[in-house]
Amino acid sequence: MSAPQIIQTPTGERLVVLPEQEYHALLARLEDQDDIDAANAVVARGEESFPEAVVDALLDGAAPVKVYREYRGLRGGELAEKAGISQGYLSEIESGKKSGSLSVLTRLAAALNVELSDLT
Repeated sequence: MSAPQIIQTPTGERLVVLPEQEYHALLARLEDQDDIDAANAVVARGEESFPEAVVDALLDGAAPVKVYREYRGLRGGELAEKAGISQGYLSEIESGKKSGSLSVLTRLAAALNVELSDLT
């Protein structure tokens, strides 16, 4: 890292001049710190965060029920039993053949420990 140059404008304002590569490195560090601050805020509020793979799968259009079930390490039969539905019905929801009633989605959300809005 080279020493920055400091110049003073006619109005007395001091400006720092640094190489462009160092400027971009500083911006990257600020973005990293913003990410760290956002993650710390989530933890402070007691909210759960999810790994990048879970978020990517959801953004790619994967069935939310299946994504969260797999993330929680549940087999289909286990989740179906917890939600009080048949394994076949769960399979149809996960494959997109059925959307699931509000009541069923509410029970699935509770069984997966996620918000109902996470499944819709």
